[in-house]
Amino acid sequence: MRAANSHRDTHVQEIHPRTFQQQGEPAKADLRSWHAGAIILLFLVLVRSTWFGDNSATYDEQLYSFIGWRMGYGELPYIDWWDRKPFGLFAIYGLAHALFGPEVIAFQLVAAASAGAAAWLTYLLARELADRLTSAIAACLVIIILAYYGCWSGQTEVFLAPLMLAMVWLLRDPEHPQALRRSLVAMLIGGIALQVKYTVLPQCLFLGCYALWGQFRQDTSLPKLATLASAFAALGLLPTALVAGFYAAVGGWDAFVFANFISFFDRIPAPRGRLNTALSWFHLPLMVLLAAGVLALFRRLPEQYRAQRWFIIGWTVSAFATVLFPATVYPYYYASVVAPLALFALPAYLRSGPAGAVPAIVLLAGALYMINLPGNRAYVAYQNAEVERLAEAVRPHVGASENCLLVYDGPTVLYRLTGSCAPSRLVYPDHLNNQLESNALGMSQAGEVARILATRPGAIITSESALTPQNPDSQRLIEQALAAYYVEVERADLRGRETVAWVRR
Repeated sequence: MRAANSHRDTHVQEIHPRTFQQQGEPAKADLRSWHAGAIILLFLVLVRSTWFGDNSATYDEQLYSFIGWRMGYGELPYIDWWDRKPFGLFAIYGLAHALFGPEVIAFQLVAAASAGAAAWLTYLLARELADRLTSAIAACLVIIILAYYGCWSGQTEVFLAPLMLAMVWLLRDPEHPQALRRSLVAMLIGGIALQVKYTVLPQCLFLGCYALWGQFRQDTSLPKLATLASAFAALGLLPTALVAGFYAAVGGWDAFVFANFISFFDRIPAPRGRLNTALSWFHLPLMVLLAAGVLALFRRLPEQYRAQRWFIIGWTVSAFATVLFPATVYPYYYASVVAPLALFALPAYLRSGPAGAVPAIVLLAGALYMINLPGNRAYVAYQNAEVERLAEAVRPHVGASENCLLVYDGPTVLYRLTGSCAPSRLVYPDHLNNQLESNALGMSQAGEVARILATRPGAIITSESALTPQNPDSQRLIEQALAAYYVEVERADLRGRETVAWVRR
């Protein structure tokens, strides 16, 4: 795809350098704001509704949904149900289920609203650098590519995107009369983002430093800068401190500290490391945006973009640092760089370039083609039917207080769909079978599997192929129990894996 040439002088009046300054009249060929909003909303509904009702979209969000749902019954992350994600993420899911019920559509609606907010903020940021049509297409690209990178339903990054974009929106103009106040609000938003996922820290650090640099350029003294840095850090840490204080008050301090800050470093890195070259093709959308943005840097850039390019480049680099921060990197982590790259590549698909709107439309069409909405709609229906077959097979054999279901390797959503109790606070199958987690749980992985099997679960769910390196001791215990006490009653194709339901003889 050939990057568009830089702005022609005859179109400079269409660019909005500052939102708080008086803007000129838009060109007649340009879209009005409500038209742009309608286009963005249309793409939001078109894309996000494809996965509405998908009971088994990803394994992670099934866990977050389960814990958030159980929070409505007074149960807490880290104490009653174990995971290492920050409390804020579970609070989002808990609020979604409190508002819209226990079904998956509850958090999917909230995630759709979050994706919509990210798209609109992308539009507003792009609008200061480009015309409305180009800006609307940038926003639509964010909606589509977020879904492409695993955020089609409720993955963590979809909730982070609008928070980071809000910080960028507030900090974009260091010369704004309210720049300091905006910076303080931005740091608090960053603190909230940390309570969704701690790996957003590199972006928060970059944006905090950028805010301090802006104050330095306004001739702020070094002692005052030091005070501001302390204030920024305090605001960024405030949400986490409040959560920590809550857990200390309810007697869960040790559980909170271990899950949030110790277990992260106890987890064994994946053998492949941070970069999986086997998935290079998967990164085509980001590689196209990155290449387009880099090529555009060697052309004559619009004045407005030149003023912001280092800010955008710095944010993009910090977003990549967020992706690579954990020792094990999963493909959906790359959703963190979607919005930064959409803005970084903006000069390559400006409508005022020599090819007009063609580059932007080609990008949009290519993204839609790769996400294959019709195929995914059909696949969601198929997967829901497969999950329901498993649920129907084990439902008569499990109970709400005894004969608990054990999902050793399969969809966590089966606990809710069958009405079964959960036999362990390790409700996420990965925590029972993944060898990489064996030293990061605060308990013996195989020992917990043995304890669960001693309670004689009414049914067990396994899979014929593993997603991760398996704990051989846990696997041996499961195989022995299945051979001695259980019979297979159903098989289902879930996400390309054959998942098996076993019930006690």
